[in-house]
Amino acid sequence: MTENFIVQADTAGNRIDKAIASMQEKWSRTQIQNFVEEGHLLVNGEKVKKTYKVKEHDHISVDEPEAEPLEIIAEDLALEIVYEDEDVLVVNKPKGMVVHPAPGHATGTLVNGLMHHCNDLSGINGVMRPGIVHRIDKDTSGLLMVAKNDMAHEKLVQQLVDKTVTRRYTALVHGHIPHDKGTIDAPIGRDQKNRQRQAVVDNGKHAVTHFQVTGRFGVDYTVIECRLETGRTHQIRVHMNYIGYPLVGDPKYGPKKTMDIGGQALHAGVLGFVHPRTNEYLEFSAPIPADFEALLARLGSEYEN
Repeated sequence: MTENFIVQADTAGNRIDKAIASMQEKWSRTQIQNFVEEGHLLVNGEKVKKTYKVKEHDHISVDEPEAEPLEIIAEDLALEIVYEDEDVLVVNKPKGMVVHPAPGHATGTLVNGLMHHCNDLSGINGVMRPGIVHRIDKDTSGLLMVAKNDMAHEKLVQQLVDKTVTRRYTALVHGHIPHDKGTIDAPIGRDQKNRQRQAVVDNGKHAVTHFQVTGRFGVDYTVIECRLETGRTHQIRVHMNYIGYPLVGDPKYGPKKTMDIGGQALHAGVLGFVHPRTNEYLEFSAPIPADFEALLARLGSEYEN
C-alpha cells in the first residue's frame, strides 16, 4: 500500500524521518529510516539518503512493504524476568544463552523464550530480533531491556544514542591493574587481520569504557566494575585486552593460557533507564551468577594462603 505526503512550510528543513513522523503516527522514525534504506520511500520520485532534509512542496511516497511472517519458534524457556509492564521488560540472561536467532542458533535463544512469554514485542528490529534494543554476548550473563512496542523501542534506543542508559558490568581480568580507576577512549571496528574479531582501529566507531578496581588477587588477577558510555560489539573485551588486561576465560580476546570457565568472566549487573511512558528513572541489579561467585571465592582463598 502506497501513502503520499506533501511537505508543508512548517515541516520544511526537517530530516526525512522526523518530517514523516510528524505527519503520521503509524511508523516510528527507525522504521522510516529503514524504508529510505530499502528504497520504499521516494521524494519526488527519487531515492534519497537518510540525512535528506525535506523542502516545501516535496512529494513523498511510501510503499510500505508487507510484514514478513515471523518464523521464530516460541519455546517455554526458563527466563528470569526482573521487571515487566505493558511497555518494557527486563530479563537477567544466563551465561551461554544467545540473544536472538542466527545461523546455527535457531532455537534456545532469548527471543525464542520471549516469544513464548509474551506476544507483544516491538517489531522495529526485524523479524528475527523482536523487542531487542541492545545485546550482550552469548557467554556474558546479566540484564537486558526489551521493548514490548515500537514507542518503547524508539525511546529506549534514543537513550542509548544519548548515552543516558546506566550499564555497569563486573569483570575478572588477567594482571594487576595498579591504578584504582581509568577510562579507555579508543575506537572499535573490525579487526583487519581476523574478521571474526573486533579491535581498536583508527577508523573505528567511537567507544568509551570507564572502569573501577573493586578487588585484586596478587599480581595475577583484578576484579573491576566497568561502566559503558557507548555500546560497541565486544567493547569491554576489546578495550581491556587493548590495555593489557584481557578478561579471564575469554576464548576470543584472552590469552591462550586463560582459565577454561566456559566463556569470559563478565556479568552485566546493573541496568538503569528512563521509562518510555512514565519518564521515571528505573534501575535494576542482578548478582553475579553462582559459577562466577565461586571462582572469585576460590581465588580469594588461594591468595589469602
